[in-house]
Amino acid sequence: MALPDWQDPEFGSMIRAALWLETEVEEGGIFTKTALRSAFADVAQIDRRIRDLRARGWQIDTRREDPTLKLDEQRYVKKGAEVWVPGQAAAAKSKASLTATQRSAVLRQDNYLCRSCGVGSGEAYGDEGVRAQLDIARREVRLLDGTVKTELVTECNRCRIGGRSRQEDLGALLTEVKALSGTEKSALAGWISEDRRMPSALERLWGQYRALPEESRAVLAAAVIDDVTPEG
Repeated sequence: MALPDWQDPEFGSMIRAALWLETEVEEGGIFTKTALRSAFADVAQIDRRIRDLRARGWQIDTRREDPTLKLDEQRYVKKGAEVWVPGQAAAAKSKASLTATQRSAVLRQDNYLCRSCGVGSGEAYGDEGVRAQLDIARREVRLLDGTVKTELVTECNRCRIGGRSRQEDLGALLTEVKALSGTEKSALAGWISEDRRMPSALERLWGQYRALPEESRAVLAAAVIDDVTPEG
């Protein structure tokens, strides 16, 4: 069924913004604040109307959620409630916002590190000079009694992009831990105590080998293989 015209003045600005995203930008598309304000030159607070759509299930990412975006860009990721349909424009009950005290407490207990990749706030990822920004994510955890609880955890914006629907299973993790050898459990206990894991020299060399261009990889591979091949 054809969508209503986003320029129809009979609709409120939030509905018009939703229709504009659907017809002019389309899911997955990127738009700029300049383009948005140009399209809605008659609306003083069109940015706020876009934010209102998020409370209705629309996913519209900024640089905060998607570091690949430029400062002036937003990405229309997924449609939410069809707000142009009568009865669909009411805002969904949103999760309570975190207070500054709660945010500080979570960051402190997580040692100001992303718990998914280990990067610290402001540290470089190692590509294109992009630096990490830490935020608080809500993560579902299946507890030992089978119930699911939403807990708070520190993550960088890059890890949050792919982890929104992630759920951890404590019981499954404990089963895997019990299956480890004594040596493996001791190593894991050490990492947990230090809350860090430094890669071994062997792991670092493997990573550096994989990053070499093909010609240099071949030179290093031949040297290593020759060194371990018995003379005959």
